Amino acid sequence: MRLFTALALPEEVREELSEICSGVPGARWIPPENMHLTLRFIGEVDNAQARDIDDMLLGLNGKGFELTLSGVDVFTDGPRITSLWAGVEANEPLNRLQAKVEQAIIRAGLPPERRKFKPHVTLARGRIENGPKLQQFMSRNALLKIGPFRVEDFVLFSSFLSQSGPLYTEEVSYPLEPVYA
Repeated sequence: MRLFTALALPEEVREELSEICSGVPGARWIPPENMHLTLRFIGEVDNAQARDIDDMLLGLNGKGFELTLSGVDVFTDGPRITSLWAGVEANEPLNRLQAKVEQAIIRAGLPPERRKFKPHVTLARGRIENGPKLQQFMSRNALLKIGPFRVEDFVLFSSFLSQSGPLYTEEVSYPLEPVYA
C-alpha cells in the first residue's frame, strides 16, 4: 500500500486552481480532484506498518488554522523543469502540524524525510518546456492568492498508480481541534 499524508483542499480552492492550469507545453495538469498539499510522503508499506502509522497519527493533537495559497513556482531536476506548483503563504501552524506528522511517522518506525518541507500544491508535472509560454504563465500567476480557507483536518491517502495517472483514496481523516475566528 502506497501512502501519504496531506491537506485535502476545499472544492472551491481546487476549482480556482484548475482555472489557471493551461497553456504550458509539456505540462501534464493535475486533475482538480487530485490537488492537495502533501505533509509527508510515506511510500510503500505493508498492512502492519499502515496500522502503526494510523495509531501514531490518531494520537497527534493539533489545532485547526487558516491557510492562503500564494504565487506559483517550479521544481527542477538540474536544467529540467519537473513540476509547476502554487505556493503557500508563511504559516507557522502548518509547519507545526507537518513537524508533528513527521514525528508520528518516525515513531511508527519509518525513516525521517530527508527533504526540507516546502509547502505547495502541485499543478502540473512532466517535461515542462522552459520557454515563452511558461514565462507567460509565471507572470500571469505571480500574484495568485487563494484564501484564506480553514484547515480542520488532515488525511492519510493511499495512492494507486494507473495508466491514466495516480488514483488517490482517502483512508482516514484526522480532525484538528476547532479554532473559531
